[in-house]
Amino acid sequence: MTTTTLAVLVPLLPFLGAVAGLLLGRTAPGFVRPLAVLPTLAALVLAVLVAARQGGGRAVDAATELTPTGSVPIEVALHIDGFAALVAVLVGCVAACVQLYSTGYLRDDPRYPSYAALVSLFTSAMFLVVYSGDLMVLLVGWEVMGICSYFLVGHYWETPEARAASLKAFLVTKLGDVPFLIGLLALATETGSFRITKVLGAVASGSLDHPTLTALLLLAGVAGKSAQFPLHTWLPDAMAGPTPVSALIHAATMVAAGVYFIARLLPLFEASQAAMVVLAVMAAVTMTGSALAALAQDDIKRVLAYSTIGQLGYMTGALAAGDRGAAVFHLLTHGAFKALLFLAAGVVIHATGTNSLAAMSRMRDLRSRVPDAYWTMTVALLALAAMPPFSGFFSKESVLVAAEHAATGHTEHAPGAAGWTVLVAGLVTALLTAAYAMRLWLLAFRGRGAEAPDHGRQPVVMNAVLWVLAVPSLALGGLAFRLLPDWFDGTDLTPTLTTSVLGTGVALAGGIVTYAAWRHTTALAARVPLGAVAAHPEADAGQVEAEAIAGHRPAYGDVASAPDPADPGRLLLGPLHRHAAVGFHLDAVYAALFVRPVQAGASLVRFLDREVVDTYVRGAGTLPRWLGTAVRRAQTGNVQTYVSALLAGTVVLAVAVVLVATGA
Repeated sequence: MTTTTLAVLVPLLPFLGAVAGLLLGRTAPGFVRPLAVLPTLAALVLAVLVAARQGGGRAVDAATELTPTGSVPIEVALHIDGFAALVAVLVGCVAACVQLYSTGYLRDDPRYPSYAALVSLFTSAMFLVVYSGDLMVLLVGWEVMGICSYFLVGHYWETPEARAASLKAFLVTKLGDVPFLIGLLALATETGSFRITKVLGAVASGSLDHPTLTALLLLAGVAGKSAQFPLHTWLPDAMAGPTPVSALIHAATMVAAGVYFIARLLPLFEASQAAMVVLAVMAAVTMTGSALAALAQDDIKRVLAYSTIGQLGYMTGALAAGDRGAAVFHLLTHGAFKALLFLAAGVVIHATGTNSLAAMSRMRDLRSRVPDAYWTMTVALLALAAMPPFSGFFSKESVLVAAEHAATGHTEHAPGAAGWTVLVAGLVTALLTAAYAMRLWLLAFRGRGAEAPDHGRQPVVMNAVLWVLAVPSLALGGLAFRLLPDWFDGTDLTPTLTTSVLGTGVALAGGIVTYAAWRHTTALAARVPLGAVAAHPEADAGQVEAEAIAGHRPAYGDVASAPDPADPGRLLLGPLHRHAAVGFHLDAVYAALFVRPVQAGASLVRFLDREVVDTYVRGAGTLPRWLGTAVRRAQTGNVQTYVSALLAGTVVLAVAVVLVATGA
């Protein structure tokens, strides 16, 4: 079987599994779990075979015209280089782990068949994005992921939070997709093709007339899909969906699509210095802002959501520095440890008896209750904080090295300003990342909040998946930079001494300071009974606001639900905590700038339609109605009346004729 055939089967198998799952979900429920897991596992095996055959060498290209368009042709095309091969393996691995994990996590969910089918369709769409060599076909997978995310985030549609989150995710990403589509059409118009290879060839020959405008239009779609500033606000709210869905979206599918798209078309963005600077600024603001917000969140999944936004900022920062190898390298390692973080958080949530949201301030010493989640999450948090020798250290260092090279003028296509922006923001974010990772670990596993009821041990499959993902979270980075340089355009991914010392030093500082702050707040809290916190809700206004946004308000009047006062984030952020807890009020700003004016405009249109347009329509119908009524009353059905009226009319006409003749 050829490599092309294997590659075609990779997205096809999950798609067929999704169709079969939807058709047989009710009539043959016993087939639902096999149809969810087996096609995805088979797709993973085939993706590994495709990667082994591609081997980081020459790209595999194949194409056939889909249909005549009369202008720019649309082709079903494959373009599989080292980046595509590795990202496809990541997608298959995470999707397979999520499907296996979900069989335990959602084993009692009555809507599991539709959920599993949508996850398979989601996976198929991402495979299509990864392997596609035609931008229009890529757009199909791009949009299918959008509609799948709408349904999956809103899986618990009984809750208003899930309904609002799914709608927000759909609308915000569509807001970016409109200029994205315009950019694709403009790009195809200038190059005469949607084929990625032909587009890049046109860019290399300098035949683009408006590279800056096209690149900025495409960046809008990337900002929406990959949750980058200013279109990132949907991702934290999307945590209202099932935790395995969060793992899939954050680790290997939807949000990774935007980063992968820029990596595919990086020469186009490099053709515009302005676009590269905009990309660098977007990455820097995203990194630092999301890290500050993560340090103030109480819900464990919202911490991880803001963490994802920040790590995606590292990837876009590497792209702004002109190094797509470093960006994709961090995409791979991040996919492993972020999937592990979310699935371990799912075990914690499952153990505490909730199904979507879990406040860390209400957790009490969970180490003994969820030992598998404790150890594996510790590994993932160390990888997130970029501690050597965990995988995140090597990939994050490659990003910092790329930024350093751009800043010092060693990168040809990236401006020095972009390099310095990414480097400074990356180091600040490394400090903050270690701080919120340490805070999460302390509050979740060593907290002194109200202990939740023990719901027993988790299904074996859930814990087994955690240990599977712990392996790449620990070892992927160290193996990849030694064994896979050819897969990353031959880029040297070896950490340098300068960035290693700086990155690790600031990360250690962030972790140590957070631990010291926690010890200090714990000592203070030990002097105050836990019930005192419940008696004074006004002392916790920032947390009330944060959790109101998260969709659940604590019952402070109840001692059992009182939060752990030993939160180092409050001490570290000080007066900034209240603003960071609500994402620096961006939702309120967008509501004032966009939502309310649109609602006011809609109300005005509704008023004009009802009170003005409808008035004219009703008036235009009133006169014919009156005339019809008068004519209807004249129709009595009496023949004598009709004859009398006829004679009277004849006499009137005769008199009129005589008068006219006499006057003439």
